[in-house]
Formats: sequence, C-alpha cells, structure tokens
Amino acid sequence: MRLVLVGATGAVGSRIISILEERRFPVDELVPVASARSKGRLIPFGDGEIEVRTLSEDVFEGADIALFDVPDELSLEWAPVAAGRGAVVVDNSAAFRMDDEVPLIVPEVNPSQMTDLPKGIIASPNCTTLAMVVPMAALHGAAELKRLILSSFQAASGSGQPGIDELWDQTQRAAKDPEAIREGLGRQVLEPGGTFSHPLAMNVIPQCGSFKEGGYTSEELKLCDETRKILGLPDLPVTATCVRVPVVVGHGVAAHAEFENPIDVGEARRLLAASPGVELSDDPEHSVYPTPLEAAGRDACYVGRIRQDRFDTKALELFCVADNLRKGAALNTVQIAELLL
Repeated sequence: MRLVLVGATGAVGSRIISILEERRFPVDELVPVASARSKGRLIPFGDGEIEVRTLSEDVFEGADIALFDVPDELSLEWAPVAAGRGAVVVDNSAAFRMDDEVPLIVPEVNPSQMTDLPKGIIASPNCTTLAMVVPMAALHGAAELKRLILSSFQAASGSGQPGIDELWDQTQRAAKDPEAIREGLGRQVLEPGGTFSHPLAMNVIPQCGSFKEGGYTSEELKLCDETRKILGLPDLPVTATCVRVPVVVGHGVAAHAEFENPIDVGEARRLLAASPGVELSDDPEHSVYPTPLEAAGRDACYVGRIRQDRFDTKALELFCVADNLRKGAALNTVQIAELLL
C-alpha cells in the first residue's frame, strides 16, 4: 500500500497523519507532499521520519491511494493526474463535490455510492455539512426528510491557521482594554485583520465564504447542495445562514427538520443513540448538550437540544457539533480510504 498525502504539512494534513497512525491504517509507504517551502522537511511517522516531497507527476507513480487537502485549484489540476497514474483520489476540497461523476461520501451515510468511480476520484464534504448530515441521515431513514432550515456557527479554524491567529491576536488585544470594548470602541481596538471582514473576537460575523447569487454565501450554498447530494434527495428544500463565531475548533449547526412522517423526541433520541458516528448529548435538565469544547479532538458528531416543533408533530429542532478539522476533514478522508481497502 503506497499512499500519497498532498497537503501533508497543513492543519488537516498533519491530523490525517496522526489518524493514520491511531487507526493503524495498513500503509507500507507514506509519501508526504507539500509546497516548495516544506521540501526536505522530516515528518515523524511510525518508528521513523519521512521526507516531504514537492508536487510532481512522479510522486504518484505506483500509488494506490492519494489523499488531497489543498485549495480547489490545485485539486482541479492534480487530482486527475494522480488518478491517471492509477491512484484512487480522495479529495477534501470543494473542487469535485458537485461533479455528477464524483461521489460525495460520508462513510456512515452513503458508502454504497463508492461503487462507481468513472474519474477515479471521491470527494469528502464540507466540514459544516459533516457536523449535521451524519445525525440527520439517521432521522431521515426513519421519517423521510421534507425540508431543512439550518443556521451554522463556524469556528475560526474553518479559515485555516490565519483565522486562528487572527482570533487569538484580537482576543489578546481585547483582554488588555476591556473598558474600550464595553464602551463600544471594539472595532477600533481590535481592527479587522486580513481573514475576516470584521473583528471576530467579542463578535459574530454573519458571513462565511464569499457572497454569491441571491445574497447567499458560498458556505451556505455548499451546505445546502452537499446535503441534498449525500442524502440522495436532489429536490429537498434546504436553506442556511452561516455565521462565524469566536471559537477555535468546532462547527455547530442548529437545524429545523421537517419530515413526511410524525417523529417524536423519544424516537429521535433512540435512533441517534444507535447511529454510527453519532454521540447523543441531550439531557438539558443537567445542562448536557453539545458544545465545540466537548467535540474538539473527538471523532463523533454530537447532537442534542432535541425538541418537538411546538406547532408540527412532523418537525424537530436539534443542535449538532463536530470538530471541523478532525471529523469535518481529516477523519472522514481516512475513513473513505479505509472503505477503499
């Protein structure tokens, strides 16, 4: 088993390496690939160290699987190259997610869609989609989804290390001048950085991604379109509002889910408690419900705050959280690779 990891030194790439070790993925040769500035860097793996290589056609020679965690444009250029050399590509970018010839896979939800790979490429979904779609698929299987209304609460790490750095810098500045924050001078004290359009510390920003048609952002459209594809419901009405929050790791999604059939809270809890990849965290009387801190560093998609809609016996309200770097990216990619075995 020769496995190539493109984007090996990034936040997600480094987690992929650690997860490969944790889960004892049977790789005989791991080839880490990154940008020219990381060439020659040594990465610990197994009982030794492996040298980082730069991207070229040769790195895919003899590869069985190639995992990609790079920007869309690099995936668009190089994933077909890797597939042409005989590797099955698992891509974590948005480049191929909505391609009709590329399956969009969540192993707990739709593994059967991996049987046909005309391009030799499998896509892994957006990290926000993953937080919600794993528990939602379990409910859909019992009651048949009819409509979804979603609001996301997305961590700074969704914008990579620059987003984390910007949040920490602004938080430290706010701590030094709390009076200015109370007096409404936060924008002057914190100053927008280069990652987000407004200061994120002590704030929330109702924009994730760039604005597209109809006033929706790219993250909102991804969340809606990917959910339909994963669940195999191309006509499902899904709408979303995506909000950036001052959290380092962990995307949350509040969902209003309408179903074709009646479903109550007790049945929903039983279904979710028995679902692979889902951790039920729902005892509100004792303040038990999902939070980003609870989900950080863990594999599961957490779900709680499950309520019956007050006016509709066929609708539920719930809150989902997952570690956007781990389950939302690195773990799902490795799980897909495991299915390929």
